[in-house]
Amino acid sequence: MEDFRRLARLPAYVFNVTGDLKAAARKRGEDIIDFGMGNPDGATPKFIVDKLIEASQRTTTHRYSLSRGIPRLRAAICNWYKRRYDVSLNPETEAIVTIGSKEGIAHLCLAVLDDDDTVAVPNPSYPIHIFGPVIAGSKVQSIAMDETDQSTLIEKLEYELPRMQPRPKILILNFPANPTTACVELSFFERLVPLCKELGIYLVHDLAYADITFDGYVAPSVMQVPGAKEIAVEFFTLSKSYNMPGWRVGFMVGCPKLVAALGRIKSYFDYGMFTPIQIASIAALEGPQDCVAEIRDIYMARRDVLVPGLNKLGWPVDLPKATMFVWARIPEQYRSSGSMEFSKKLLVDAKVAVSPGIGFGDHGDQHVRFSLIENEERSRQALRGIKQMFKVG
Repeated sequence: MEDFRRLARLPAYVFNVTGDLKAAARKRGEDIIDFGMGNPDGATPKFIVDKLIEASQRTTTHRYSLSRGIPRLRAAICNWYKRRYDVSLNPETEAIVTIGSKEGIAHLCLAVLDDDDTVAVPNPSYPIHIFGPVIAGSKVQSIAMDETDQSTLIEKLEYELPRMQPRPKILILNFPANPTTACVELSFFERLVPLCKELGIYLVHDLAYADITFDGYVAPSVMQVPGAKEIAVEFFTLSKSYNMPGWRVGFMVGCPKLVAALGRIKSYFDYGMFTPIQIASIAALEGPQDCVAEIRDIYMARRDVLVPGLNKLGWPVDLPKATMFVWARIPEQYRSSGSMEFSKKLLVDAKVAVSPGIGFGDHGDQHVRFSLIENEERSRQALRGIKQMFKVG
């Protein structure tokens, strides 16, 4: 890719290494238990699919849509925020539909960042939070945030952000966090929003796992902080909450200036997603929410098999309060080899696929990430394979 300067800035996608090994093993007929990609395995609730079918049978929905999203969906998004967080949003100026949050984050970076800009991003972090700014041509300043304690996280930001030179234009955060599963309370944002205002930094928050929370924990929205809309935007996706990953539906709300910027650049790139998908998304946000609780409970049941099982094997792992992931520090006897080699070993010796932590930043290299996309019985099978691997050494 040496002839393509923008692509040359992108490193090799490390997940392809384990992905290729996994594909080769399956081609040989091996049964690989896959905790790798965070790809929800459940079916989209029937009432959402039914609404898609109904809407797609109306030929008026087959034309170009709107890149900002149809007005009725933007209204549903704002109503969702009002019901859930008691936050009032203007559907015309403070909400925009995206083709999944990944597309939205990448295009927002392209819209507002220049070569001279820098972006502050936690390390480890979800790849698009790092490479969205890189693709836009800006520079990334990593903040080591491999801790999960809220007090440590906010103190780290309060110390690092004022001292960064040059001053970052944007801070990108994600709580509950992928991959670390770190969670924060509203008090975290109540300290962070005034700091970002004082420093003149836009705050971009990815709230993808708002609904995948356990043990009574409730994930806050940055929009709950008075005045947050002056400098902050928040992304959400229907992928996890409604088992709609392949539908590619997300949205961004908040700061009108950033909403307008994303809307303008999207108008050059797309005409919005297929209108029936947007109509079905209205049904998801405004319809019965029992399915969200059911999906959450499925992930919790899987968590409650995998994490205690790993601990019983002598692999100490914290029980996450949220997300569809388990962030596991590599056992001490394997730690020196790094996450890539350990992931390969799990695949070859235990027939278990995970994501190497190095794929989320160098501060993730002592960890691997399990996605809770295998059922309880398959998880038990994985534990047996890991136990055997530990025995052999």
